[in-house]
Amino acid sequence: MTYCVGLYLKEGLVLLSDTRTNAGVDNISIFSKMQVEEVPGERVLAMLSAGNLAVTQAVWNRLQEGVRLNGARHTLRTVPNMFRAAQLIGQAVRDQFEADGAALKAQDVRFDISLMLGGQIAGEAPRLFLIYAAGNFIEATTDTPFLQIGEHKYGKPILDRAVTFDTPIEDGVKLVLISMDSTLRSNLTVGMPVDLLVYRTDGFAVTLKKRLTEEDPYVRLIREGWSAALRQAYLEMPRPDWVP
Repeated sequence: MTYCVGLYLKEGLVLLSDTRTNAGVDNISIFSKMQVEEVPGERVLAMLSAGNLAVTQAVWNRLQEGVRLNGARHTLRTVPNMFRAAQLIGQAVRDQFEADGAALKAQDVRFDISLMLGGQIAGEAPRLFLIYAAGNFIEATTDTPFLQIGEHKYGKPILDRAVTFDTPIEDGVKLVLISMDSTLRSNLTVGMPVDLLVYRTDGFAVTLKKRLTEEDPYVRLIREGWSAALRQAYLEMPRPDWVP
């Protein structure tokens, strides 16, 4: 399993993914689940992946080679806008299902994939999409300014309560790390290190791309500080006066 989260903010995008891949309790590996295409001054696109590693890697390789969309072959470097980029990824997913779906089913293996695409292409604002295994997709909005894939339930409550479209990008980084820490504590199939990407609107270059380990001072501060804050908040809540 994995956990990836993306924030769609007025100031830009914040994307975070874990790196744990496991095929059983004794077969755990580290693979990056964040891929980036960057044409400085013209576009930045990042794809995050969850699901079967062989499937997600095959889809990325198809995107590198080029995928036919509306009668022409495109890559993420040539599509004209972010909507077409999301369509291109959806088509790559469908092409991979056509290639492997029957063989996977014969081995009783699910075609398990979900993808997140965030970025900006010159001529439009940044956008953030979630692409499903069927190749269809949804888009983050100012009303729902975050998307998640993978093991999302543990990290969702803090985002529901705290994230808005107007959240400053620095606070967005803090919130996705709290969301990831909550997931790490509750699900052993999600693990460190984590990959963080920050993109500021109209920068047309990656603002920050950083791998964070358990030894990182800010990661430790988040883990210890958030746990202490939760304990303090619980203690400060009044006890129910109706308990005998």
